[in-house]
Amino acid sequence: MTTFPRLAAFALLAGLVAGCSSSGGWGDYVAAGQNQPANTTPLTVEQLSAKVGCKPKMQVDGAEVRTGYCKTTVGEFFVNTFKSEKLKDEWMDQAPEYNPHLVGPRWTVLGPLEVLEQLKSPLNGDLHLMDHRVSQTPTPN
Repeated sequence: MTTFPRLAAFALLAGLVAGCSSSGGWGDYVAAGQNQPANTTPLTVEQLSAKVGCKPKMQVDGAEVRTGYCKTTVGEFFVNTFKSEKLKDEWMDQAPEYNPHLVGPRWTVLGPLEVLEQLKSPLNGDLHLMDHRVSQTPTPN
């Protein structure tokens, strides 16, 4: 089970990745959610959190990465937003052991699997149960 100190360390990692990133501008958006139009403005930490009844406590408030901590009746989790889809991918590359993730356009949510399963529908996110670079669908032999 993921502990709060481990989640806090992950939020710190998000800030470090933001500080070391050389990502481009906001214009290279790629939709990760199935129902999200490509020209839609990405949601903020506050907007994502509000969708699940939380007022986030900001942990990282940078220009390229923002992280907020939420605690609701569903459980505890971190909401991360990114300036670009590329930066989100770089961030996920740096923390593959902190799976599962709930993933959407320029955002991720990190928390215990049972919490992410509850948040999946209201946030319209994709649940990544393993390294995001590896297909979760088995290929025929």
